[in-house]
Amino acid sequence: MHLGNETSGNAVMFGRLLRHFRERAGLSQEALGGRIGFSKSQVAMVERGNRPPRGPFVERADAALGAQGALIAAGADVTGSYLADWFEDFANLERNAAARHEYETHVVPGLLQTEAYARTVLQGGYPPVSDDVVDGRVADRLARQSLITRRDVPDLSFVLELSSLARPIGGRAVHREQIAHILEVAQLRHVTLQVMPPHRETHSGLSGPFVLLETRDRRRLAYLEVQDHRALTDQEPTVGNMFGKYGNMRAQALDPETSSVEIEKLAV
Repeated sequence: MHLGNETSGNAVMFGRLLRHFRERAGLSQEALGGRIGFSKSQVAMVERGNRPPRGPFVERADAALGAQGALIAAGADVTGSYLADWFEDFANLERNAAARHEYETHVVPGLLQTEAYARTVLQGGYPPVSDDVVDGRVADRLARQSLITRRDVPDLSFVLELSSLARPIGGRAVHREQIAHILEVAQLRHVTLQVMPPHRETHSGLSGPFVLLETRDRRRLAYLEVQDHRALTDQEPTVGNMFGKYGNMRAQALDPETSSVEIEKLAV
C-alpha cells in the first residue's frame, strides 16, 4: 500500500479533530509542531487532510494536546504508509508480535536504526526515489520501532554479525550515534542482543539473514529477504527448522555482556 499524498475522507476528519484539540489547547500550528518534532507545514497539511500523519505524529500529538487517546483512535485508519505492498503483511504481524528474533549480516536491523542511519540506507537504494518517498520510508521505519517500547513488551532478540556494525554508514558521527543507540536498546530487560564473533570458523546461519515472529496466539512465522526476492511463511517444517537454527546460533554467538563490550570497541 503506497498512499503518497492521496487525500481520504478519514484523513480530512482526522485533520479536523486535530485542529479542534490544538485550538482548545491554545497552540499555533508552529507551536504544536515544535512540541512533537514536526514542522508547521507538516501540521498544516495533516489538518487540511492533504497528508496523512506519519511516524510518531499521532501518538505525540495526542500526548501534547491532552486528547486522552482520541487522536490515536481516530488516526488508526488514516496513518499513511510508504511500506511496500509486499512488506505490509509482515509489518502488521510484527506490530503485534509476542516475540521477534532476527539474524543480520550486512546492516544494522531496521528496528535498531537511528534516523540518520536509516536515512543513509534508504537514500542509497536503487532505483533512486524522491526525497518525499525517502522521508516517508524513514518515518515508517522509525514508527515500526514502537514495538520496542510497547506497553506489553515483546520478547526481542538479535544475533548480529560484528561486521554489520563495523561499517561506518553515514560517516563517523552517525556511526557513533548508532552504536550508542544499539547499546542503549541492549540494556532493556526484554531485549537480548548478541554478536557472532568474526573469528568463529562456522555457524548455523551461513545461508543468510532472516526474521522469526511469534504471534500472541503462538503462531510462528519466518520472513526472508534477499535483494528483490522475499518470503513470509508459516509452513512446517520450514519454520520449525528456522527456529531450531536460530537457537543454535544464539548458543554459538557471544553472550550479551561480552557482545556489548565488543560493540563498544566500534565506537571510535
